Amino acid sequence: MHQMLYLRRWALASMGVLCGLASFSGQALAAQDAVGESWNAKFQATYIWQAKNAFAAAYSGPNSLSPAHEKSYSFTSTAFFGFRPWPAGELYFNPEVAQEAPLSNLTGLGGFTNGEMARGASTTLKFNVARFFLRQTWGEEGERTVVESGQNQLAGSVAARRWVFTAGKLAVTDIFDANAYSHDPRTQFMNWALMANGAYDYPADAKGYTWGTVLEWYHDAWAVRAGRFMQPKDPNGLPIDTRIFEHYGDQVELEHAHKALGHPGKLRLLVFRGRAKMSRFQDALDVAATTGTTPHLDAVRWREHHKTGWGLNIEQEVASGVGVFVRASRSDGKTETYAFTEIDNTVSGGALVQGQAWGREQDVVGVAAVRNGISGQRQAYLARGGISAFIGDGSLEYRCEKITEVFYSWAAVRHVWLTFDWQHVEH
Repeated sequence: MHQMLYLRRWALASMGVLCGLASFSGQALAAQDAVGESWNAKFQATYIWQAKNAFAAAYSGPNSLSPAHEKSYSFTSTAFFGFRPWPAGELYFNPEVAQEAPLSNLTGLGGFTNGEMARGASTTLKFNVARFFLRQTWGEEGERTVVESGQNQLAGSVAARRWVFTAGKLAVTDIFDANAYSHDPRTQFMNWALMANGAYDYPADAKGYTWGTVLEWYHDAWAVRAGRFMQPKDPNGLPIDTRIFEHYGDQVELEHAHKALGHPGKLRLLVFRGRAKMSRFQDALDVAATTGTTPHLDAVRWREHHKTGWGLNIEQEVASGVGVFVRASRSDGKTETYAFTEIDNTVSGGALVQGQAWGREQDVVGVAAVRNGISGQRQAYLARGGISAFIGDGSLEYRCEKITEVFYSWAAVRHVWLTFDWQHVEH
């Protein structure tokens, strides 16, 4: 299929709005020659409005992107509460509300255009506990670095050598596959394939959160982290399967911080493996060939399978206020998408430029490009008329999905940003 899609992020008829209101902090306390917060409270609200132009499509199926002109919006509001119950311990709680109306019922794309849009989106305002987790640090040695107060971050300092244990409810990408220039759809690029590695099928419920544990070890420029998280009971479903020793998502990431020509950067290598009752494309094709029917993933979701993959992630400052990034990832391509999006391999890259060069330090300009692909087995399944969670046209004239995104984030007043975003998607 070959389709062209143009989108804009607009609100107030023309703009995307992010409000980060003033934060509150508790009494400072002394901790190993550093000053830290005993508690803090932050708040954010984001409204995104999108419009998609009509385009010509050779064919359309049940999970195609609609060729008609469409509009979409999303609204989220989150409170971030942090508390230090004891030295080196941190407890965080994030209540959140969301209301969303997706394009084409969130179907027809690999890289969806709004990272704030969750699976199971509702036009009714819904409440959710997004995060509730404990972080404990110990074994601290070496040079200390000041940490500023932030969302889910108490002000203080951290040692260059330390152990960190995190347990509770959170988003896996809060810890894994981070990137300073392409990670937060509220303040940076909005496309799903830019807020994380597109082929990273990380465990999450329909809203993007799950329960699990992570152990991290930091040693000067190096960091290693490993985590196990609960899978949803069904692909892209909301209920969580609590049998974490039977059905789970494991990830391990190696990180190295460096300097290139005096500018900081990081390199991350990620491997992941999920286990659940998943369908395989070849099983669906085999059953369809035997029965003379259209292949369907639901017909072969009868036993546990593993889904594996890897991701590469590079961020690099190239000048003051200018940073670039490159990501690449691949999954095994044999097994259905279980918790993220319908991408089996991807390469992305781009740059962010802060506005101090033109006297607008709080403004940001971003430009990025993505190339997404699917495996041969997934192609064969779709060509036979199969559908999956997000895609399925009843036929297939395969092309890689190519995405370009450009945005300008304008600091209108203190704690309020208006963002103009344009995306071009070809697939």
